[in-house]
Amino acid sequence: MAEPGLLPNPAAFLARHWQREPLLIRNAIPGFQPPVSAEELAGLAMEAEVESRIVICDNGAWQLRHGPFSARDFDYAQPWTLLVQGVDQLLPEVAALRSLVNGLPRWRLDDVMVSYASNGGGVGPHYDQYDVFLLQGAGERLWRLGQRCDETSPLLPHDELKLLEHFDCHTEHRLQCGDILYVPPGVAHWGISVGESTCFSIGFRAPRLADLLSRWTDVCLESLADHRLLHDGGRGIAERPGEISTPDIDNAITQLRSLLAREDDPLWFGEVVTEIELDTPDKKSLRRSLQRARRPRARVNIAGEARVAWQDLGANLRVFVNGQSQRCSHDLREPLIALCAGQSLTVSSILAAGTGADELLEFLIAMGGLDVD
Repeated sequence: MAEPGLLPNPAAFLARHWQREPLLIRNAIPGFQPPVSAEELAGLAMEAEVESRIVICDNGAWQLRHGPFSARDFDYAQPWTLLVQGVDQLLPEVAALRSLVNGLPRWRLDDVMVSYASNGGGVGPHYDQYDVFLLQGAGERLWRLGQRCDETSPLLPHDELKLLEHFDCHTEHRLQCGDILYVPPGVAHWGISVGESTCFSIGFRAPRLADLLSRWTDVCLESLADHRLLHDGGRGIAERPGEISTPDIDNAITQLRSLLAREDDPLWFGEVVTEIELDTPDKKSLRRSLQRARRPRARVNIAGEARVAWQDLGANLRVFVNGQSQRCSHDLREPLIALCAGQSLTVSSILAAGTGADELLEFLIAMGGLDVD
């Protein structure tokens, strides 16, 4: 059975559109009521711990300002846009939008950014290196889709904004409340507000291959004994003593690949895809959370800012929280599935699921992975 969400046929979407082609879904959320108003978004942007930006376009000249902002920062004669990052980590109502995109692993999800734009406002023609689902909130926004781009695409001169020097509009869609436009990585796009509008950007990140390779090789190096040397038994005669030959290089590469192939515990992958810079609870906060978790009818859910995933190892499970991991019993599979799907569970139901549940709960709380109600 397909997971409920905005994609009626997740398999078809993944085959045809995911990281390939844009997709417009009209009335994806019938009767959608935006969980954040423009005024509430402005209030968040005034808080010091919230990442926010304002983009202003003045006769083709783009300006970028960083928050926190004050009330007088929300009044411009020129078209402007307010962007607030990670609103799903701040408001449960916005966090609920993460469950809309079904059929994709939760560890691929980055955050939900919310933007407000005045009439004609936008952030200019650009492309992203991540997948994004643009859910229209209040008002309307015109989205223009353009050419495929990469790191060689010319950009306008700007210290911070990465705006395309050339934008070739291939198609455009005028989104109304509840419509969703999926834009894959590398596709140029340009949103322009029609009147005042808000937009909820559900972004999916992919780990950098450089980070995966670095962590993979780190694991191999940790297990490699110092006495292991390159071997070249059976080599041919060195006709020119100073030459590094192609067979020499091929022999070294073969041995290095053999080392990587023998690393059959992909612990490194889960660590990389859940890694996040997040302060873990101090001893006092942890003690209070554990005390709350022991109360009758206590409930837990994945913390808004946390990255939690799990892996089936056959004999048991490995649970990853913000780059750290711990093994647990297969008995706890169903609670983990439910928690990672965004559900809130009673502590008593988790403890009743199987052995080691109390250790798992303490680990999840200690690593900042759970909120306790």
